[in-house]
Amino acid sequence: MSNFKKHHKLHSKLLVSITLCITLTLLVSTTVYYFYYIRVEKEQAFEANHNSLTLRSKEVINMTSIAQSLAFQMYRSSTLSKLLYYPKPNVYDVTAAMTELNNYLNSMPYIESIYVYNPKSDTFYIASSQGQNGLFSKHELADTDIIRVLDHYQDYKPFTPIPRTYPLLSASDSGAGLEQASPDIAAYTYLCYDAINSNEAINSAVIVNVSAAWMNKEMAASPISGGTAYILDDQGRLLSGTTLTDEALNEKEQLWLHTRVKKQETGYFVEEFHGKRSLISYTSPDGLGWQYISVTPYESVIKMASVIRNAMVLIAAIIGMAGFVASWLLSKMLYTPIGQIVVHMNSLESEKRNSMYTIRQNILRNVIRGIRNLPAGEEPERLRELGITFQFDKDYRLVLLRIDEYARWQSERGPDLLPYKFAIMNIASEICGQTYRVETVDMDEDSVLLMLNILDPAEHTDTVLLETLLRQIREACFEYLKLSVSLTYSAITSQPERLHLLYRQVENASMHRFFQGHGCIINARNTTDEDVQNTYVYPSDKEKKLLDTLLSGHTEDAHRMFKDLLMHMEKYPFSSVRVAISRLIMSVNNAVRHISELNGFAIESKPELPSADRLETAEDLIDHYQLVFDQIRSSLAEKRNTKQERLVQQINERMEQAYTDPNFCLNQIAEELDLSPIYVSRLYKQQTMSTIVDVIQQLRIRKACELLEQTDWSVADVAEQTGFASSSYFHRMFKRSLGVTPTDFRRSKANAQ
Repeated sequence: MSNFKKHHKLHSKLLVSITLCITLTLLVSTTVYYFYYIRVEKEQAFEANHNSLTLRSKEVINMTSIAQSLAFQMYRSSTLSKLLYYPKPNVYDVTAAMTELNNYLNSMPYIESIYVYNPKSDTFYIASSQGQNGLFSKHELADTDIIRVLDHYQDYKPFTPIPRTYPLLSASDSGAGLEQASPDIAAYTYLCYDAINSNEAINSAVIVNVSAAWMNKEMAASPISGGTAYILDDQGRLLSGTTLTDEALNEKEQLWLHTRVKKQETGYFVEEFHGKRSLISYTSPDGLGWQYISVTPYESVIKMASVIRNAMVLIAAIIGMAGFVASWLLSKMLYTPIGQIVVHMNSLESEKRNSMYTIRQNILRNVIRGIRNLPAGEEPERLRELGITFQFDKDYRLVLLRIDEYARWQSERGPDLLPYKFAIMNIASEICGQTYRVETVDMDEDSVLLMLNILDPAEHTDTVLLETLLRQIREACFEYLKLSVSLTYSAITSQPERLHLLYRQVENASMHRFFQGHGCIINARNTTDEDVQNTYVYPSDKEKKLLDTLLSGHTEDAHRMFKDLLMHMEKYPFSSVRVAISRLIMSVNNAVRHISELNGFAIESKPELPSADRLETAEDLIDHYQLVFDQIRSSLAEKRNTKQERLVQQINERMEQAYTDPNFCLNQIAEELDLSPIYVSRLYKQQTMSTIVDVIQQLRIRKACELLEQTDWSVADVAEQTGFASSSYFHRMFKRSLGVTPTDFRRSKANAQ
């Protein structure tokens, strides 16, 4: 107590200072925390909105790929091509095509409707889950907006979805009382057209309308925050995320939309929206040029921060009162620097313990790599102070563990990968510790090095025990850590100066994982045979034969030769064949690019070419090139099929032109196409399941029916105009096809009218 009176000035100053510091700290920290929590709440709301909007963007892009594939498939369909290009397809073709359209519609629940438009007949063929179905002219069409889209198709990027709404029924249908009201359908429209004429008019079009209700599941208003989602499309329109209708904006809203959102990187800000202060979250433009925007009321965002603010004010008051008492007690203790000295000493000791492991690892790593020499004389005591008990002058060997598929693990685990490496080191030390004196070193990247002092002389001639322990390490890593490791062990030496050379040998030998695969155990001595060290010669003749085979289209033979050529390098040191592997891959990649350019493959059909750096094993490389070669083969086959379809179309067009000629036949078609009759007949039968003779006969009978029904020509004149050689032959063929004579057919049609 006398000590307190003696130093009462110091204690008073300390008391006042500590009290003021506590009070100011509470005030400042409360303010800082409040604004920090507001920022955290905004960022959390933005992250939630951004994840939802990003997911929606991916769904739209994925649906774009699906719609594009569907449209291309419809264009390649021989059945639907008759709707697209024939001015007047017959009823059988129309029926078959409409059936196929409905099959597409029924198999894909997210498609609202499919339109096939033929400008030559000015007809829309519609398959829809609700609303209009069937054949409609422009003035009968309920969806009049699609006519505007087709008339201005140049304004839209190819296969960029067009968000819009359209009615289910036309005005005439609604007026006729077929429905109480004609609701509007919100849909994403994908337009595929053929416009290659000089006047750039559309020759044909396929329109796929994808249901917005299906695609907008993630765009609905959040029940927690009350947020609303919008779409800023590539036309600069701000659309509702659920109804796809244009959103009305005032001048201020239009200003921040165009200056702070449009074409900007992902972000958020707080601004007025429809008279309400809101958190505006937005994404950067995606592959379609679209941006997704979420508007969340600001009150719901900071609601939790307000609760935290009130709680912190109450807690700060309580802490302030307790702090006053604590400051009085502390003021008696802080008049001497002894406490500070003790704390400082403890801090230094803690830092020493924490840095000991790092220092130890760095020293061992530098010694192993030859960056620094081992300490000599009395200096090894320094190593023992760091906990390094390994005896470099005794028999030892090195074991290098490499994590398989390291790039994938690094991308998935990121900073968590370092604890996995510590776990590998602990597993290896635990398994080998009872047999060897073990030192483990993290060699960065995917490698961990084991340094083993040999205690059993039998290991100089027998590696069974070592390989058994290495298999246990491999199995334990897979069981407990779910990762695969490859292991390479060196020969035994007792020379400290050879440490870095031995490590380099083990490191080079571990590269043979490329041939032996993941999880392998490699003896470094087996990969450094001096007899083959410098005998490898690159097989240029085999490479040339491989490339010639690939360029000729024999991909299966090329893949087998590629595999044989690659695996032939296995018996040579990896340092000798690394350049050879890179050269082989570069040559094959150049050949694949040449094939793609020569055959004009589309961008989406071009194979992805791998590099040796990305693949750890020869098996991965061989499998990847199997996919590349298979894709080349399928692309070449698809190109051949497209050529055959065009040939069938030419034959059909020629039959439409020359059916009135009695002498028109298969030989004449083959001669005009400069092909053999047998090939033309077989090709046409394979593609259409009908013979050319039968199709010509059916075409003549169909045209004869039209003339008998629409004209008063005699049967003989009709026979002559439709390419029949005689009236009797026409009479016989007509009755065989329809079951009635031409005269009876005309009479029945007249009576029906």
